[in-house]
Amino acid sequence: MTPALIIVDVQHDFCPGGALGTERGNEVAERIGALQASYETVVATQDWHIDPGTHFSENPDFVDTWPTHCVADSYGAAMHEAIAPAQAYFKKGEYTAAYSGFEGAADGVPLAEWLREHNVTAVDIVGIATDHCVRATAADALQEGFTVRVLADYCAPVDEARGAAALEELAKAGATIVSE
Repeated sequence: MTPALIIVDVQHDFCPGGALGTERGNEVAERIGALQASYETVVATQDWHIDPGTHFSENPDFVDTWPTHCVADSYGAAMHEAIAPAQAYFKKGEYTAAYSGFEGAADGVPLAEWLREHNVTAVDIVGIATDHCVRATAADALQEGFTVRVLADYCAPVDEARGAAALEELAKAGATIVSE
């Protein structure tokens, strides 16, 4: 079976012009949109904040605290228009900070359970941001026992150096990092 594609947080607020826009967010969104058709199983994660407590800050440190972003049902929380519909959307972070897609659920079903129900054993992970939610999602996929590839050229970091460090960390943990 081919791997499932997990699209991590390719939302308006993480693309240029958004509350936490990454420099390459639009480019990555376009590339992922073109990539989707080559996968049989495609799921997506979304930051979906209602009241995430101290995750939001008026004086963010951009490591643990952030400006207001991806508020549930807002334009900023919507997926980028270059992304074709996925089979399921795993919303995370309603009332807490949540970085991993494995903290999310689609219609009450957690991501790991959904993947297992669909006989998925391997995942390819793409999205935003390499150094935060992509890293956390890939690390949790490994902990859940999935074979993991991170398609580095289809990811955008908040910070280039931290993004590179995240990919190194994931490779050491057992993920395959794929670069073109």
